[in-house]
Amino acid sequence: MDVVQLTRTLIDIESITPNEREIGHFLFKYCEDLAHRFVGEVERLPVEKDRDNVFVRFDDPIVTLSTHMDTVPPFIPSRDDGTQIWGRGACDTKGIIASMLVAAENLLTAGKRNFGLLFVVGEERNSLGALAAAKTPRGSKYIINGEPTENQLALGSKGALRFELVANGRMAHSAYPELGESAIEKLLNALDRIRKMTLPVDAILGPSTLNIGVIRGGRAPNVIPDEAVAEIFIRVVADVDDLRTQIKAAAAPDAEANEVLYIPAVHLGSLPGFATTVVAYTTDIPAFGGAWGQPFLLGPGTIHVAHTTDERIAKSELAAAVEIYSELVERLSQHEKY
Repeated sequence: MDVVQLTRTLIDIESITPNEREIGHFLFKYCEDLAHRFVGEVERLPVEKDRDNVFVRFDDPIVTLSTHMDTVPPFIPSRDDGTQIWGRGACDTKGIIASMLVAAENLLTAGKRNFGLLFVVGEERNSLGALAAAKTPRGSKYIINGEPTENQLALGSKGALRFELVANGRMAHSAYPELGESAIEKLLNALDRIRKMTLPVDAILGPSTLNIGVIRGGRAPNVIPDEAVAEIFIRVVADVDDLRTQIKAAAAPDAEANEVLYIPAVHLGSLPGFATTVVAYTTDIPAFGGAWGQPFLLGPGTIHVAHTTDERIAKSELAAAVEIYSELVERLSQHEKY
């Protein structure tokens, strides 16, 4: 299949996290065929029941092309409008998988070897596949992670820091508010102080950003609320030790701040001659922890339509990605130092 046909085929295999079994089977068979034709070795790398990473190598890999096989809901089948492919995963990351597979075949046809492909589960939820892969590296010196960067090398990606804020009060009849203690008002006070915090800025990654994503609480409009919870998500750009302390201090005494998730920001490699960008989203790269080599981040498509009902990718970007991935593998395989 060419890159467009392969992209549509992959989109039409529903793989919403954690339902990667069918696409994992497809990718294993596809890589098995490559391994048979070009003398390679393909492996299923178990993650948990019915969920495997897929890895194929052609001799000892210097470079590994990698991305994730899972998507966010809902499933949206593919369609072709002539210039773009639409559907869930078109850019995040079924089109990227297709571009990597076609680039691999082109490289092998040209006699280029010493590289591998790694497709992992679970990136959209908790990077479970990348965390598992980090425990079983295969000697690669470089890993090219695929996410939609508009075919530009990302100089870095922001991290993530998530907190749950919990406020407690005392129920009372709303006609006599002085007899109660509003947990919602306490939570709002805490959130107001957090919103006024000065967040870190990085010269390359830019400013940290705060999103108050969830607020819930109360029992009825005529009851003083005894409980309230908010979830906040900060896209971080630097070390977060001081930020953690500031958030907990700003929440107190009205609410308790409990950390739920932390993914560090990362600075990434660049190469002469490649356009560059910076992305605000997080990727599997921190979960790999360097076990698969120095990380690079690049892929076709724009993140601005990922996770939306309008997800799509231009055919021209898919074709360009095939060439870019091939060039990246060749250049990094020469052991050049950048």
